[in-house]
Amino acid sequence: MADLKGILSFFQSSLSTLLADRLDFKYKKKRKGIYSSKMLWAMRFSGFFSAAILMIILSPSLQSFPPAEAIRSSHLDSYIWLPYQASTSQHSSKDEFYFRKATGFRNADECGSTDNKITGVCDRSLVHVAVTLDVVYLRGSIAAVHSILRHSLCPENIFFHFLVSEPSLDTLVRSTIPQLKFKVYYFNPEIVRNLISSSVRQALEQPLNYARNYLADLLEPCVRRVIYLDSDLVVVDDISKLWSTNLGPRTIGAPEYCHANFTKYFTGGFWSDQRFSGIFRGRKPCYFNTGVMVIDLVKWRRVGYTKRIERWMEIQKHHRIYELGSLPPFLLVFAGRVAPIEHRWNQHGLGGDNVKGSCRDLHPGPVSLLHWSGSGKPWLRLDSDRPCPLDALWAPYDLYGHAS
Repeated sequence: MADLKGILSFFQSSLSTLLADRLDFKYKKKRKGIYSSKMLWAMRFSGFFSAAILMIILSPSLQSFPPAEAIRSSHLDSYIWLPYQASTSQHSSKDEFYFRKATGFRNADECGSTDNKITGVCDRSLVHVAVTLDVVYLRGSIAAVHSILRHSLCPENIFFHFLVSEPSLDTLVRSTIPQLKFKVYYFNPEIVRNLISSSVRQALEQPLNYARNYLADLLEPCVRRVIYLDSDLVVVDDISKLWSTNLGPRTIGAPEYCHANFTKYFTGGFWSDQRFSGIFRGRKPCYFNTGVMVIDLVKWRRVGYTKRIERWMEIQKHHRIYELGSLPPFLLVFAGRVAPIEHRWNQHGLGGDNVKGSCRDLHPGPVSLLHWSGSGKPWLRLDSDRPCPLDALWAPYDLYGHAS
């Protein structure tokens, strides 16, 4: 073990020196997940080489932490067994879920202690994050939460709002991360079942995908802003930076991708019918991914955006104006009216396309959030021993393990 540690230490030291000399890379003592554009240029030489470099820089298990961050970092000290079984295409009904128990998340000194200070979900000092929980994506959701806590300067100030359509998952979360501040909200699938149309991928048709449309109704009125995150991502930067995004007059903020072919998100019938395509008249619509959004719930409630989204879903049932599940209604309502957020907060598409789920590399630029949108999920590819290079960046946050 000592020899192995020595080898790892030598490799890390040598690689750090190489990066410093060749790429003018300066180590960010306070936060992780921030890269220079030169470094990312080097990463693109090879998928496997890029994964190796990023593992050294991002992986909490290999990185040398300043003292305050060592206190905040998770210590995986035991396994817990959760008394339920999964019955999905990804897991046999005989598989039992085991999760390692994560402990030790504490605020840094500059945050101050939260003991007896947080008064509840309405406390103004909280950062609110909404994530869905279901059996199929549960492993990803737990990893996402874990990554947020590991990279947060003030993890005790984060409040998670979990949207569920099945019982007992809150017990699992509480057992895995005992100190987590969270509340579970039941989303009734019947609310949207008759509004959902068939999609290019069956997973996009699940009712819980549409729960984000109802956050303003599900969450307490005192919650004025929320970050919505998909379950197939990890955050490698302090999420409070995303929380502090200035939305200006806009209701939602998200990274926009104006170079993308926006027309492909709707059918030819949509674009040829001015009753529908006219909605974009006077707007400059750009594609944005709804898996990472900052939402002003006060404005959402005042305007009634949930009803507007539902109206487009009703139109879709009769006229077939799009093919991609829950995304197009958001584009119809908000595209061209989004507060732009840096692309670093959604390095999306790592799951490949919606059919093949092929491997992809990172987009140029710095990284604060890695998102495996698309059909390929890192936990499935890792378990099948057919991972993509960048799936190794998701693995350090995985708390799941099969029974031996």
